[in-house]
Amino acid sequence: MRRLSLSSRLALLFAGCTAVVSLFAGVLFGRASEVHFVELDQQLMESRLAVLRSTLQGANTLEGFTARLPALLQDLAHQPDLAVRVRGPDGHLWFDSSPRLPLELATPPGLGSLQINGTDYRVLVPQNDTPNAPHLTLLLDITHHQHFLQRMQRLIWMTVGLSALATAILGAWAARSGLRPLRRMSAIAASVSADSLNARLPQEQMPAELAELATAFNAMLGRLDDSFQRLSAFSADIAHELRTPLSNLLTHTQVTLTRPRGIEEYRETLHSNLEELQWMAQLVNDMLYLAKADHGLLTPRREPLDLGNEVDALLEFYALLAEDSRIELTREGSAQIAGDRSMLRRALSNLLDNALRYTPSGGAIKVVMGASATGARIGIENTGPGIPAELLPRLFDRFYRADPARREGSSEHAGLGLAITQSIIRAHGGQIRCESQEGMTRFVIELPAST
Repeated sequence: MRRLSLSSRLALLFAGCTAVVSLFAGVLFGRASEVHFVELDQQLMESRLAVLRSTLQGANTLEGFTARLPALLQDLAHQPDLAVRVRGPDGHLWFDSSPRLPLELATPPGLGSLQINGTDYRVLVPQNDTPNAPHLTLLLDITHHQHFLQRMQRLIWMTVGLSALATAILGAWAARSGLRPLRRMSAIAASVSADSLNARLPQEQMPAELAELATAFNAMLGRLDDSFQRLSAFSADIAHELRTPLSNLLTHTQVTLTRPRGIEEYRETLHSNLEELQWMAQLVNDMLYLAKADHGLLTPRREPLDLGNEVDALLEFYALLAEDSRIELTREGSAQIAGDRSMLRRALSNLLDNALRYTPSGGAIKVVMGASATGARIGIENTGPGIPAELLPRLFDRFYRADPARREGSSEHAGLGLAITQSIIRAHGGQIRCESQEGMTRFVIELPAST
């Protein structure tokens, strides 16, 4: 069974609410009208009872009543829908202005109602407080009241039905009009594809209730667009990076096979091809490492680490290379954390290697570390040309190089070092950022004490 649309649900809800409210109001109005008629009848019958008692005052015997009968009939002539029964003190019937009614009426003393032969009556049986006085019973024909109440009830039901129908129609129209922004949102969502991720919802035209949803939808499209652009660039970069070593392998192999060669020439060709294959293997390993990081499969071991000792070991490793370039390596401060030794060494090594490549001869690289409010803070800064501010957000993208001169595929650096470093730091629950100005570039790592 097909589910009802939101517009239909709202229309039915409006109709149901209107029907319930109308019915409740009609029942209250009908009940109030009925009580009002009862009060009017009671006032009328009590006033007529007072007149009749005044007329029959002192008529304690049948002869006395007979003498007052003309006056009684005259009083009844003014109220044709009122019937009176008079019984003597002994209970015998003296007078009945409506002989077609049953002699015995099953009504208790006071005001009551009964129906006889399809006619509704209001009956008043008063208490007889005067000894030896005749007993009066008043019957008022209220058929016209009941007809009015019945017509009013039919009108109420008709009003309830028409109100529900009108409200359903108007509610459906109002719901469709109010949900037009949702249909526009649905149309835009249906039109989104890989070639149209730049579509956005007009937030200024959205009602207040949908403005937040439109903002979130536009933000989602922005993230998808950015991710798709990065993925497209990533695929192009992979092909670009693999093109050079594959071309080298094909060229070396084709040249070698053009004619018979000696053992040494074949050995030299194989050695050259081995370097290219090692480069490609390292690239594939790095890509697999980043894929594991993207899927949350990097699980660092937790062991107590003195970051000062780890940095000293790396500085010692790079000491000869720095000495050849006349670059000064220093370390200040220390910090204690719980982390994976090999992963953090790889991250710090990537940053030091990157700093050595971009620090001019005679420059300096300084590692500053210390405790922070949440754990440890490490800064690796080097002298040299700064990085433009518009390039800083992309430094950690895969295959991205800030130096345009290094955009071509190279068997030395593929632009994955900073991406791998960021994945390692995030796997430890930390953050990394780059700060740069003319003459200085600094990478700042913040790690929690334990995770």
